[in-house]
Amino acid sequence: MNTAETVPPSDLGSYQHAVRVVLTHDVITATHPRPGTLEQVLRWADQMTADLRELLGYTLIATTRQVRLSRRLDSLDPTQSAAFSSRSGRPFDRRRLAYLCLVLASFQRSRVEISLADLVRGFTPGANAIDGLGFDPTVTAHKAAVVDVLDWLADRGALRLSDGSLESWAADTDRGDALYDIDHDICTTLFRPARPVQHLTSAAGLLDSTFVSAKRTAQREAAAQRAARALVEHPVVYYAQVEPEIAEALRQSGVAENLSRLTGLATERRAEGIMLADADGRFTDRPFPGRGGAVNRAAGLLLAKIADLIEDPDTELAALPVPAEAEDQRDLLDRIDSALPAAGVVQELAWSAPAEDHDEPERSVVRAPVPPLAAPFIEHSRLRAMIDELYEELGADSFTITWKHDAPGLLAAATSLLADLRLVRPVPGGVLVLPAAARYRNIKLALPVRHADGQMALEFS
Repeated sequence: MNTAETVPPSDLGSYQHAVRVVLTHDVITATHPRPGTLEQVLRWADQMTADLRELLGYTLIATTRQVRLSRRLDSLDPTQSAAFSSRSGRPFDRRRLAYLCLVLASFQRSRVEISLADLVRGFTPGANAIDGLGFDPTVTAHKAAVVDVLDWLADRGALRLSDGSLESWAADTDRGDALYDIDHDICTTLFRPARPVQHLTSAAGLLDSTFVSAKRTAQREAAAQRAARALVEHPVVYYAQVEPEIAEALRQSGVAENLSRLTGLATERRAEGIMLADADGRFTDRPFPGRGGAVNRAAGLLLAKIADLIEDPDTELAALPVPAEAEDQRDLLDRIDSALPAAGVVQELAWSAPAEDHDEPERSVVRAPVPPLAAPFIEHSRLRAMIDELYEELGADSFTITWKHDAPGLLAAATSLLADLRLVRPVPGGVLVLPAAARYRNIKLALPVRHADGQMALEFS
């Protein structure tokens, strides 16, 4: 099947925009992310359903009232936090995520509306039964978490305020109240785990297992879909960091080209890896470089400093192997699993990590060993010297009130952003500079340009 085969050339841009909206939003309703978006997406629902299933193995759930993309997870990604965030853009912490789950669990199908006071009374016992969580209406931080959770649900149409005020409740929980209509269909759409969470013995049970369990005849198709998912979900894919089958699928023509036609993004190939480049900066939860605050700006300026250091013929930097992504996954799974409850799991139905398939493949394939990815190592002391130089060159006031007296904090935040973008890899004692960072070596060491709308953006040479 050809990608977007029923889409006329004149409408391809509209179709690609609809695909990008579906891939970047958790759910689409009549009001979320904005009025009119649902109609634009539903126009292409049939073709989009076929393309997403064929290329990515994803399932598009589309009704007249909402659209949601059901993804297949090959790995856990701690950087994708934008789906759960407050209206101010701050990612949900563990308290807010726990409250969200408890609130959704408290809704009963028999109730079409609920008062805020009843909702709080319903989820409070569950919160207080969890060590380290709890809910106390006299604690401002607890109330703020509830406000963010209810705003999140209201923004997606799961709740609709019909009377009262959330703000009045937050100001006075004894006198203030609010009444919400519940949309159970959207609540069900929002929470669709791959497997019953009460039957999981490990977070690895949420991951897709078809790739490791399939025989050779189906592995090529599974590898192509996994390669496409990696390219769509991550800023850049490095061949040496993924399984050989996935690297092979990405090196060949087909996967990346079909995704380019599906999304409208440009494919960039290098010796070390491949990426989909988005010139508009709208196909990501972390636009970089460009408009943004002090952290985004500092990250760009640090890359320029790092590029100068790497290109300096008088500087010798050690090249160290980049740890494999499989190691990061094992560490992340161990940290998540350490918080799982020890009891309450139905063992005979439990899912854990996918078991290896020991069946003989149809034909043995001999592949040359892939050398590990090596990258220049920059010590923390050098990074700290770079941020200090930026403060001296540009002035501390240019990094906003939040960071003007906290250069180490800004360095940590900027480094974390670059790591999320797969431009650097933190390691003990410093960072490894990954190949994609070279794309930004021409960022000028200057104050950002101020646009007519007042937004600041980095300038390029």
